[in-house]
Amino acid sequence: MSESPLLRVEDLHVSYNTPTGIVNAVSGVSFELGREKLGIVGESGSGKSQTGRAILGLTATGGRVRAKRLEFDGTDLLHADARTMREVRGGCISMIMQDPKYSLNPVMTIGSQIEEAFLVHRATSKADARQRTLDMLHAVKIRAPERVYRAYPHEVSGGMGQRIMIAMMMIPEPDIIIADEPTSALDVTVQLQVLAVLDDMLSERGMGLIFISHDLNLVASFCDRILVMYGGQVVEECAAADLDQATHPYTRGLLNCLPSLDGAREELPVLRRDPAWLSNSEASR
Repeated sequence: MSESPLLRVEDLHVSYNTPTGIVNAVSGVSFELGREKLGIVGESGSGKSQTGRAILGLTATGGRVRAKRLEFDGTDLLHADARTMREVRGGCISMIMQDPKYSLNPVMTIGSQIEEAFLVHRATSKADARQRTLDMLHAVKIRAPERVYRAYPHEVSGGMGQRIMIAMMMIPEPDIIIADEPTSALDVTVQLQVLAVLDDMLSERGMGLIFISHDLNLVASFCDRILVMYGGQVVEECAAADLDQATHPYTRGLLNCLPSLDGAREELPVLRRDPAWLSNSEASR
């Protein structure tokens, strides 16, 4: 990256104290993010979402976050007070959740929810917020923004709900978007439409993106760089265009498990895991 990174994460750890002992969800993750698209891939439970939530201070109750550095544009996120974190969330870094059914308030109109996201971070009039909301609905390719503005979440489809989530996260004009499985609940056609909208808006506004997913092909086609996580650790980093040339056995195992229309295979191989893939301190736990 030629310019100074927006986000610096160094030796990030997230752990939970459970009845059966300490569970290490993230162990020593480090990376930097500029105005680019960074993909984080891995199986369920690999620590992808926990990494994204820790950046925004959204780790669940009982979780402990520690790091050598967790910094956004000079702001220490690890030791920031509650007021600073409220300004960072949404205003500087926004997070698009996996399923709009669980992220949108069912008793508020869509217009009111998007306006609220804008008014919290920008001092402006209600009339201006309304117009900005309609403009944002149009920007995410919603054909009838006036109608959708007055609608409730249960009155729109899954694909439209995800576009509304993108509009809500984009309207404060943050520098970074964290997208946690933003298209996993959508069919393939709608998935591509939503990603095209997201890509256009990222390019127009020069934002950075952390795209969390378990879909290797999707991330390889959409992102610039990829981090592969296993057991809470980053086991490989590569350019997205070079994913098919990855060398780590875990990454190779994930790629080999993908079905393909080219070539006949009677059955897909089963990924065999090796404790040696993790650092000595974690493998011995």
